[in-house]
Amino acid sequence: MIDRGKYNLLGVFIDAVDYDSAVERIFEAAREKRGVAVSALAVHGVMTGVLDSVHRYRLNRFDLIVPDGQPVRWALNLLHGTKLNDRVYGPNLTLRVCERAEKEQAPLFFYGSTHPVLDQMRRNLLKRFPNLQIAGMEPSKFRRLTSEEALELAVRIRDSGAAVVFAGLGCPRQEMWAYEFRDPLSLPILAVGAAFPFIAGELRQAPPNLQRLGMEWFFRLCIEPKRLWRRYVLLNPAYVTLVAMQMAGLRNFDTVGQSPRRRVLFG
Repeated sequence: MIDRGKYNLLGVFIDAVDYDSAVERIFEAAREKRGVAVSALAVHGVMTGVLDSVHRYRLNRFDLIVPDGQPVRWALNLLHGTKLNDRVYGPNLTLRVCERAEKEQAPLFFYGSTHPVLDQMRRNLLKRFPNLQIAGMEPSKFRRLTSEEALELAVRIRDSGAAVVFAGLGCPRQEMWAYEFRDPLSLPILAVGAAFPFIAGELRQAPPNLQRLGMEWFFRLCIEPKRLWRRYVLLNPAYVTLVAMQMAGLRNFDTVGQSPRRRVLFG
């Protein structure tokens, strides 16, 4: 297992870990019924923290942020010599947690996406892990939750008997959700991005060769150009430029951020 600690990437702390270490930390928290916020960040996720000091504050108080994208792993290796051989890809991390949960009979709760995606994801997961215990699945409301709704949701998840919770609300809403619900739930929460539609088969994943080359963004841009062009055409060059500036010592990146003045509860 590899767990080399947290490193500053453009002001966002990323953990230099591998899959085994990430899964072990998640289940250690699950056994202790301890609130732990986990996210898998690619370039877009890192840049949300760069561009928003309040969100950077949230991210830097996460217990575990794994390098989801190859460009994030490469940057950790270049800037900090972490010698990571692989990224920790959110959809794969989700499947590894499911595999471990089946062995330990640890119930899982999935929050986010839509009823059709959740239903198909349930079918696909149970085909792969027949003895997996799914404590509950609940779709997103695609809006902010009221305080009453948030409290009721927390009670439903706790009462379900779940040991681990997955949030699939899209970045950065899912990270905001995990940050806000970590303490009320006292459970590990994994913000895993597009893992829900990928596992459900609603979204195509990039071929392995493109993933290894760090070109998954290009594959997704070709599939969803209208939705994703701003994310990749604008943020990717900015990311490369800022990483080069950090490596050259031309800019220091603040890791403190700005504390949120109020709760923002997305569902």
